[in-house]
Amino acid sequence: MRVIVLVKATEDSEAGLSPEPWTTQMMEAMGRFNAELVAAGIMEEGGGDGLLPSSYAKRIAFDGPDRAVIDGPFANPGELVTGFWLWTVKDMDEAVAWAKRCPNPMPGPSEIEIRPLY
Repeated sequence: MRVIVLVKATEDSEAGLSPEPWTTQMMEAMGRFNAELVAAGIMEEGGGDGLLPSSYAKRIAFDGPDRAVIDGPFANPGELVTGFWLWTVKDMDEAVAWAKRCPNPMPGPSEIEIRPLY
């Protein structure tokens, strides 16, 4: 089963805030976690990454044959994504178990969403 694991954005991540030394410690912890995922065969090397704030993003709105480009930043940080992994797991329970081992990706409260791929 393939899943995408989404790290939900926060107001701080959307503002581009990365307080030190938390950032260095988190990046090191996340690097170790990613190495465990690769060693366990859950994730291929390079199977996850962080995203810049939505102020760098564009959306394309479709309406029949019409297209409109919408510049970021976008509202509701908690509904946005700031990072992701692509994992191969035996089932959702295994994905949840791995996600629970993940270091907190934010300095405060945060959420990770797991969604199966078609």
